[in-house]
Amino acid sequence: MNERPQTSSIDPAEVAKFQAMSQEWWDPQGKFKPLHMLNPTRLDYVTTQIAAQFGRDRDAALPFEGLTVLDIGCGGGLMSEPLARLGATVTGADAAPENTAIAAPHAKEQGLDIDYRATTSEALAAEGHSYDIVMALEIVEHVADPAEFIATCRDLVKPGGMLIQSTLNRTMRSFGAAIIGAEWVMRWLPKGTHDWNRFITPDELSAMTQATGMQVVDRCGMVFNPLGFSWSLSHRDLSVNYALTALRDA
Repeated sequence: MNERPQTSSIDPAEVAKFQAMSQEWWDPQGKFKPLHMLNPTRLDYVTTQIAAQFGRDRDAALPFEGLTVLDIGCGGGLMSEPLARLGATVTGADAAPENTAIAAPHAKEQGLDIDYRATTSEALAAEGHSYDIVMALEIVEHVADPAEFIATCRDLVKPGGMLIQSTLNRTMRSFGAAIIGAEWVMRWLPKGTHDWNRFITPDELSAMTQATGMQVVDRCGMVFNPLGFSWSLSHRDLSVNYALTALRDA
Protein backbone atom coordinates (compact mmCIF):
# COMPACT_ATOMS: atom_id res chain seq x y z
CA MET A 1 0.00 0.00 0.00
CA ASN A 2 1.10 3.60 -0.64
CA GLU A 3 1.75 5.34 2.69
CA ARG A 4 2.05 8.92 1.39
CA PRO A 5 -0.78 11.01 2.91
CA GLN A 6 -3.55 11.49 0.38
CA THR A 7 -5.65 14.62 -0.05
CA SER A 8 -8.43 14.90 -2.58
CA SER A 9 -7.62 16.55 -5.91
CA ILE A 10 -11.32 16.75 -6.73
CA ASP A 11 -12.85 20.15 -7.35
CA PRO A 12 -16.61 19.47 -7.18
CA ALA A 13 -17.48 22.48 -9.37
CA GLU A 14 -15.13 21.27 -12.12
CA VAL A 15 -16.48 17.71 -11.94
CA ALA A 16 -20.02 19.06 -12.18
CA LYS A 17 -19.23 20.81 -15.49
CA PHE A 18 -18.42 17.49 -17.14
CA GLN A 19 -21.22 15.60 -15.42
CA ALA A 20 -23.64 18.01 -17.08
CA MET A 21 -22.25 17.16 -20.52
CA SER A 22 -21.78 13.41 -20.02
CA GLN A 23 -24.47 12.34 -22.50
CA GLU A 24 -22.56 14.02 -25.32
CA TRP A 25 -19.20 12.24 -25.02
CA TRP A 26 -19.60 10.21 -28.21
CA ASP A 27 -21.32 12.87 -30.31
CA PRO A 28 -18.58 14.22 -32.62
CA GLN A 29 -20.72 17.30 -33.31
CA GLY A 30 -21.68 17.87 -29.66
CA LYS A 31 -20.02 19.72 -26.80
CA PHE A 32 -16.93 17.49 -27.01
CA LYS A 33 -16.34 18.26 -30.69
CA PRO A 34 -12.95 19.92 -29.86
CA LEU A 35 -11.74 16.70 -28.21
CA HIS A 36 -12.96 14.54 -31.10
CA MET A 37 -11.01 16.79 -33.46
CA LEU A 38 -7.91 16.71 -31.25
CA ASN A 39 -8.04 12.99 -30.48
CA PRO A 40 -6.09 11.62 -33.48
CA THR A 41 -3.22 14.02 -32.71
CA ARG A 42 -3.30 13.15 -28.99
CA LEU A 43 -3.26 9.47 -29.89
CA ASP A 44 -0.33 9.96 -32.26
CA TYR A 45 1.66 11.62 -29.50
CA VAL A 46 0.78 9.07 -26.83
CA THR A 47 1.46 6.01 -28.97
CA THR A 48 4.77 7.44 -30.19
CA GLN A 49 5.94 7.99 -26.61
CA ILE A 50 4.80 4.54 -25.44
CA ALA A 51 6.41 2.78 -28.41
CA ALA A 52 9.72 4.58 -27.83
CA GLN A 53 9.84 3.86 -24.10
CA PHE A 54 8.81 0.21 -24.28
CA GLY A 55 10.42 -0.70 -27.61
CA ARG A 56 7.17 -1.45 -29.41
CA ASP A 57 6.39 -1.40 -33.14
CA ARG A 58 3.33 0.78 -33.72
CA ASP A 59 2.67 -1.04 -36.98
CA ALA A 60 2.20 -4.39 -35.22
CA ALA A 61 -1.31 -5.79 -34.84
CA LEU A 62 -1.35 -5.37 -31.05
CA PRO A 63 1.72 -3.23 -30.31
CA PHE A 64 0.88 -2.56 -26.66
CA GLU A 65 -0.11 -6.07 -25.65
CA GLY A 66 1.07 -6.79 -22.11
CA LEU A 67 1.20 -3.12 -21.06
CA THR A 68 -1.13 -1.68 -18.44
CA VAL A 69 -2.58 1.80 -18.90
CA LEU A 70 -4.49 4.05 -16.51
CA ASP A 71 -6.53 6.79 -18.18
CA ILE A 72 -7.26 9.09 -15.24
CA GLY A 73 -10.08 11.53 -15.94
CA CYS A 74 -11.11 9.25 -18.79
CA GLY A 75 -14.46 10.92 -19.47
CA GLY A 76 -16.37 8.89 -22.01
CA GLY A 77 -13.31 6.87 -23.02
CA LEU A 78 -12.11 8.75 -26.11
CA MET A 79 -8.51 7.71 -25.41
CA SER A 80 -9.17 4.51 -23.46
CA GLU A 81 -10.82 2.79 -26.42
CA PRO A 82 -8.07 3.26 -29.05
CA LEU A 83 -5.39 2.11 -26.59
CA ALA A 84 -7.44 -0.99 -25.79
CA ARG A 85 -7.67 -1.66 -29.54
CA LEU A 86 -3.87 -1.52 -29.67
CA GLY A 87 -3.67 -4.35 -27.13
CA ALA A 88 -3.13 -2.49 -23.85
CA THR A 89 -4.93 -3.53 -20.67
CA VAL A 90 -6.77 -0.31 -19.91
CA THR A 91 -8.31 1.04 -16.72
CA GLY A 92 -10.39 4.19 -17.16
CA ALA A 93 -11.05 6.19 -14.01
CA ASP A 94 -13.21 9.29 -13.59
CA ALA A 95 -14.54 11.11 -10.54
CA ALA A 96 -17.90 11.60 -12.26
CA PRO A 97 -19.98 8.38 -12.25
CA GLU A 98 -22.04 9.79 -15.12
CA ASN A 99 -18.95 9.64 -17.34
CA THR A 100 -18.03 6.02 -16.65
CA ALA A 101 -21.72 5.10 -17.01
CA ILE A 102 -21.46 6.33 -20.60
CA ALA A 103 -17.99 4.91 -21.24
CA ALA A 104 -18.57 1.32 -20.08
CA PRO A 105 -21.52 0.37 -22.33
CA HIS A 106 -19.94 2.15 -25.31
CA ALA A 107 -16.77 0.08 -24.93
CA LYS A 108 -18.82 -3.11 -24.60
CA GLU A 109 -20.67 -2.26 -27.82
CA GLN A 110 -17.28 -1.98 -29.53
CA GLY A 111 -16.19 -5.39 -28.19
CA LEU A 112 -13.57 -3.83 -25.92
CA ASP A 113 -12.75 -5.01 -22.40
CA ILE A 114 -11.97 -1.83 -20.43
CA ASP A 115 -12.10 -1.63 -16.65
CA TYR A 116 -14.00 1.61 -16.01
CA ARG A 117 -14.16 2.86 -12.45
CA ALA A 118 -15.95 5.83 -10.90
CA THR A 119 -13.07 6.68 -8.59
CA THR A 120 -10.16 9.04 -7.99
CA SER A 121 -6.41 8.85 -8.44
CA GLU A 122 -6.00 9.06 -4.66
CA ALA A 123 -8.26 6.07 -4.08
CA LEU A 124 -6.41 3.98 -6.67
CA ALA A 125 -3.04 4.88 -5.16
CA ALA A 126 -4.27 4.13 -1.64
CA GLU A 127 -5.38 0.69 -2.85
CA GLY A 128 -1.85 0.03 -4.12
CA HIS A 129 -2.55 0.01 -7.87
CA SER A 130 0.23 0.79 -10.35
CA TYR A 131 0.48 0.86 -14.14
CA ASP A 132 3.09 0.92 -16.89
CA ILE A 133 1.54 4.09 -18.34
CA VAL A 134 -0.57 6.71 -16.60
CA MET A 135 -2.36 9.25 -18.80
CA ALA A 136 -3.71 12.49 -17.33
CA LEU A 137 -5.05 14.28 -20.40
CA GLU A 138 -6.87 17.60 -20.18
CA ILE A 139 -7.40 17.15 -16.46
CA VAL A 140 -4.64 18.89 -14.48
CA GLU A 141 -6.19 22.32 -15.16
CA HIS A 142 -9.43 21.10 -13.53
CA VAL A 143 -8.09 19.64 -10.25
CA ALA A 144 -7.98 21.39 -6.87
CA ASP A 145 -4.21 21.01 -6.32
CA PRO A 146 -2.21 20.26 -9.49
CA ALA A 147 1.07 19.54 -7.67
CA GLU A 148 -0.57 17.06 -5.31
CA PHE A 149 -2.47 15.46 -8.18
CA ILE A 150 0.74 14.96 -10.18
CA ALA A 151 2.44 13.46 -7.10
CA THR A 152 -0.41 10.96 -6.85
CA CYS A 153 -0.10 10.15 -10.55
CA ARG A 154 3.59 9.45 -9.98
CA ASP A 155 2.64 6.99 -7.21
CA LEU A 156 0.46 5.16 -9.74
CA VAL A 157 3.33 4.70 -12.23
CA LYS A 158 5.31 1.49 -11.97
CA PRO A 159 9.11 1.78 -11.69
CA GLY A 160 10.35 2.20 -15.25
CA GLY A 161 6.93 3.42 -16.36
CA MET A 162 5.72 6.72 -17.75
CA LEU A 163 3.30 9.55 -17.08
CA ILE A 164 1.81 11.44 -20.03
CA GLN A 165 -0.01 14.69 -19.35
CA SER A 166 -1.66 17.21 -21.65
CA THR A 167 -3.14 20.58 -20.79
CA LEU A 168 -3.42 24.22 -21.84
CA ASN A 169 -0.67 26.82 -21.58
CA ARG A 170 -1.48 30.10 -19.82
CA THR A 171 -0.93 32.56 -22.66
CA MET A 172 -3.00 35.15 -24.46
CA ARG A 173 -3.12 32.78 -27.43
CA SER A 174 -4.69 30.07 -25.27
CA PHE A 175 -7.25 32.55 -23.93
CA GLY A 176 -8.15 33.44 -27.48
CA ALA A 177 -8.31 29.85 -28.72
CA ALA A 178 -9.80 27.91 -25.80
CA ILE A 179 -12.13 30.51 -24.32
CA ILE A 180 -12.94 33.19 -26.89
CA GLY A 181 -12.79 30.79 -29.84
CA ALA A 182 -14.13 27.48 -28.51
CA GLU A 183 -16.57 28.82 -25.91
CA TRP A 184 -17.68 32.29 -27.01
CA VAL A 185 -17.46 32.26 -30.82
CA MET A 186 -17.77 28.64 -32.00
CA ARG A 187 -19.86 27.66 -28.94
CA TRP A 188 -18.39 24.16 -28.99
CA LEU A 189 -18.25 24.25 -25.19
CA PRO A 190 -20.47 25.96 -22.62
CA LYS A 191 -19.14 29.30 -21.40
CA GLY A 192 -17.13 28.79 -18.25
CA THR A 193 -15.85 25.31 -19.12
CA HIS A 194 -12.30 26.64 -18.84
CA ASP A 195 -10.77 29.09 -16.37
CA TRP A 196 -7.71 30.72 -17.96
CA ASN A 197 -6.22 31.42 -14.53
CA ARG A 198 -6.00 27.65 -13.93
CA PHE A 199 -4.04 27.00 -17.13
CA ILE A 200 -0.45 25.83 -16.50
CA THR A 201 2.69 26.76 -18.40
CA PRO A 202 5.04 24.02 -19.64
CA ASP A 203 7.73 25.17 -17.21
CA GLU A 204 5.30 25.04 -14.29
CA LEU A 205 4.09 21.57 -15.25
CA SER A 206 7.67 20.38 -15.74
CA ALA A 207 8.68 21.72 -12.32
CA MET A 208 5.72 20.07 -10.56
CA THR A 209 6.43 16.79 -12.34
CA GLN A 210 10.15 16.83 -11.62
CA ALA A 211 9.42 17.62 -7.96
CA THR A 212 7.93 14.11 -7.69
CA GLY A 213 11.28 12.61 -8.73
CA MET A 214 10.23 11.85 -12.30
CA GLN A 215 12.33 12.80 -15.32
CA VAL A 216 10.66 14.95 -17.97
CA VAL A 217 11.79 13.59 -21.34
CA ASP A 218 9.52 15.32 -23.85
CA ARG A 219 7.32 18.38 -24.28
CA CYS A 220 5.29 18.85 -27.44
CA GLY A 221 2.67 21.29 -28.65
CA MET A 222 -0.59 20.42 -30.34
CA VAL A 223 -1.40 23.12 -32.87
CA PHE A 224 -4.75 23.87 -34.49
CA ASN A 225 -4.78 25.03 -38.11
CA PRO A 226 -8.02 27.00 -38.67
CA LEU A 227 -7.56 26.97 -42.43
CA GLY A 228 -7.27 23.21 -42.68
CA PHE A 229 -9.48 22.72 -39.59
CA SER A 230 -6.95 20.18 -38.36
CA TRP A 231 -4.41 19.54 -35.59
CA SER A 232 -0.72 18.70 -35.75
CA LEU A 233 2.18 18.12 -33.36
CA SER A 234 4.90 20.73 -32.94
CA HIS A 235 7.95 20.75 -30.69
CA ARG A 236 8.30 24.48 -31.43
CA ASP A 237 4.83 25.79 -30.62
CA LEU A 238 3.56 25.00 -27.10
CA SER A 239 1.61 28.24 -26.78
CA VAL A 240 -1.88 26.72 -26.52
CA ASN A 241 -2.29 22.94 -26.14
CA TYR A 242 0.69 20.82 -25.20
CA ALA A 243 1.70 17.41 -23.85
CA LEU A 244 4.48 16.34 -21.52
CA THR A 245 6.02 12.91 -20.95
CA ALA A 246 7.91 11.91 -17.80
CA LEU A 247 9.57 8.69 -16.73
CA ARG A 248 9.84 7.06 -13.31
CA ASP A 249 13.19 5.46 -12.52
CA ALA A 250 13.24 1.69 -12.67
